Amino acid sequence: MRRLPALVAALLLPAVQPLLLGTALSTASLLVSEAPARAQSSVDALLEKARALLGKQGSEQEVIKLANLVLAIRQSAYAYFYRAYAKSDLGDKQGAIADYTQAIAITPQDADAYINRAYAKSDLGDKQGAIADYSQAIAIAPQDADAYINRGNVKSDLGDRQGAIADYTQAIAINPKLAEAYYNRGNAKSDLGDKQGAIADYNQAIAINPKLAEAYYNRGIEKSDLGDKQGAIADYSQAIAINPQYADAYINRGNAKSALGDKQGAITDFNKAIAINPEYATAYKNRGIALEETGDISSACKDWRVAASLGDQDAADWVSRQCQQIASTHPQKPLP
Repeated sequence: MRRLPALVAALLLPAVQPLLLGTALSTASLLVSEAPARAQSSVDALLEKARALLGKQGSEQEVIKLANLVLAIRQSAYAYFYRAYAKSDLGDKQGAIADYTQAIAITPQDADAYINRAYAKSDLGDKQGAIADYSQAIAIAPQDADAYINRGNVKSDLGDRQGAIADYTQAIAINPKLAEAYYNRGNAKSDLGDKQGAIADYNQAIAINPKLAEAYYNRGIEKSDLGDKQGAIADYSQAIAINPQYADAYINRGNAKSALGDKQGAITDFNKAIAINPEYATAYKNRGIALEETGDISSACKDWRVAASLGDQDAADWVSRQCQQIASTHPQKPLP
């Protein structure tokens, strides 16, 4: 069954330097030859405007423009940082890395710049480079829980589950109210086979954030694996109540219902998953299995043909074997 990946702490912003003017100046007044005080006022106003736009979809180019105006006046770690943030949002990870590197050159003790550069490196697949940057951020700011969480995520990506657990545990020690740290540690424990430990961490994540649908979903998987199908159904149902478009939760709830003999209930859940995502091969495949188990092999074969057309090899094999002649039944197939 597919388990959801780690939650990532948000990209970080540094505190912007105080404004010297109450309102932003027009770009026409931004002359490099301005007196130092006036030039500083112009820079501060531009930086404040850029910061206010960060993270707002559609504002990335305006942030880059404002940062460029600042850099035309003087070097500014904030300008490089904000431009990097906007570039990252636009998908230009290499450009973002270059700008964060410039910001770090100006302010080498800026932990946030290391964290965000690590984030971009990780997105580009440079996991070791990301770990190095997170480690540098931690050296600068040992109480930065986000740095530990994200370094743990990268370690987990590299297969170092124990190292990831150590980082999540450190983040929890710094801030015991971080639901994502418990959730991610639960994922790592699950990967190591510690299902009860994973459930305990998901419990903590849910206690902190009762709206964290992913925690209910993953706890449901652990319960199902431990044989508690009813408990799993309850968790999948809670995840669906929080997010009615949660196709994976419908599929796994359908699997649990089917395991308990409720084939019609399972089919209903697979129907819902297909309604949410008409190209979800696993939903067709598993609905086909449930239909087969109710004796409707014709409808099962129709579903398997759809699943096969969507790239599911199991379904393709069943079509070639079982849809020509009815053979032995297949067990319920979990999410890949």
